[in-house]
Amino acid sequence: MALSRLTSRSNGISRPLSTAFGRFISTDTTPITIETSLPFTAHLCDPPSRSVESSTQELLDFFRTMALMRRMEIAADSLYKAKLIRGFCHLYDGQEAVAIGMEAVITKKDAIITAYRDHCIFLGRGGSLYEVFAELMGRQDGCSKGKGGSMHFYKKDSSFYGGHGIVGAQVPLGCGIAFAQKYVKEEAVTFAMYGDGAANQGQLFEALNISALWDLPSILVCENNHYGMGTAEWRAAKSPSYYKRGDYVPGLKVDGMDAFAVKQACKFAKEHALKNGPIILEMDTYRYHGHSMSDPGSTYRTRDEISGVRQERDPIERIKKLVLSHDLATEKELKDMEKEIRKEVDDAIAKAKDCSMPEPSELFTNVYVKGFGTKSFGADRKEVKAALP
Repeated sequence: MALSRLTSRSNGISRPLSTAFGRFISTDTTPITIETSLPFTAHLCDPPSRSVESSTQELLDFFRTMALMRRMEIAADSLYKAKLIRGFCHLYDGQEAVAIGMEAVITKKDAIITAYRDHCIFLGRGGSLYEVFAELMGRQDGCSKGKGGSMHFYKKDSSFYGGHGIVGAQVPLGCGIAFAQKYVKEEAVTFAMYGDGAANQGQLFEALNISALWDLPSILVCENNHYGMGTAEWRAAKSPSYYKRGDYVPGLKVDGMDAFAVKQACKFAKEHALKNGPIILEMDTYRYHGHSMSDPGSTYRTRDEISGVRQERDPIERIKKLVLSHDLATEKELKDMEKEIRKEVDDAIAKAKDCSMPEPSELFTNVYVKGFGTKSFGADRKEVKAALP
C-alpha cells in the first residue's frame, strides 16, 4: 500500500494523503506486528515480549515525527553557528527513538521531566516548531517566553515540567511529581529522564529510595548515550549497567535506537509503576553531535565510531526500512515527505526571526509571588526601577 493510495479527511472531503496539508500520515489502523531489534535485559522482573503491535498510521507517524525532530536539531546547529542562538545548546539527533517511543504509550496526564537536551521531548509533548525556535532565539513567543533558552523548555498543559540545567536535579523533582500524582489518585506516572553522566549523582539514589519506600509511580529513564560530556561511561562508572543500579528497584535495559523497543518498555514500565512503584529503564542510545555546541564531539571518540552507529543503528533508518518492507510508502514518497518537513522547519524559523524580544519588564516577572508590591531599586537603592504587580 503506497501513500498515494491512502487518504486523509478534511471538512468531509477525501483526498490523497500526499496532497494533504503537509501530512503523509495514514488513517489505516490495520495491526502490524513488529519484533524488537534486540531482547530486553531485565533486573528483578520478567522482561516484556519482543513482539510489538503497531499500524500503518503509527509507522508513518514515527517516521515523520522523528524526521521532523532530526531536521529541527540540524537547523538549530546552523542557527547557533550563525549566532542567532546564544548560550548553551544541547542537541538530540540520534536519540529521537526515545522521545517518540515513550510518547506512543502515555497520555498528557503522565508527566515528563528531563535534563537540558530537551527540544525533541517538548516537540513530542505537542509543542510547536515555532515555539521551539522562538525560545531558542530568545523571542517572547517561545515556550518559556524567551527567558529559558535551549535548556529550559516547558509545557505545563502537557505535563512537561521542563529541561533542567543542574545535572541530576530533575530526578528528585520528578519523584516529587510522582508523589503528587499518587496523593491525588491520578492513575498517572512520571518519567524522570537523565543521562549516564548524571547516573552517579547522590540525589538520584536518595530520590529512588524514598520512591521505593512509598511505592511512587516514578519511572527513572537513563538515556545512556555512552558519554557524560566527553567522558566515556567506563571511565566514570564502576558499574555501567545502569538498569541494575537501583539494587532493590527493578530495571530494564532497552535498545534506545529502536522506537518499538522503547514503546514496549515504556508500556511495561507504566503498568509496573502504577501497581508496584518505581522502575529504572536504561535506554542504550547515541548522540551524533557533541555534548553541546561548544563540543566538536570528535576528540574523545572517532569519526568512524559515529559513522558506524549511523550506518548500523540509526533510529530513523530503522523505521524507514520497516515502512518500505511493509509497502506502506515508496522511496520517492518518503523523500517528498522530508522535503515538506524541511519547508515546515524553514517557515517556523522565518516566523520566529520576526518575533520580538521580551520586554525589559519581563526581567522582573516569574520571580516573586504576585500581589506583594515588591519593588526593584537601582544600585544606589534610591531610585525605584520597577514596581512589581
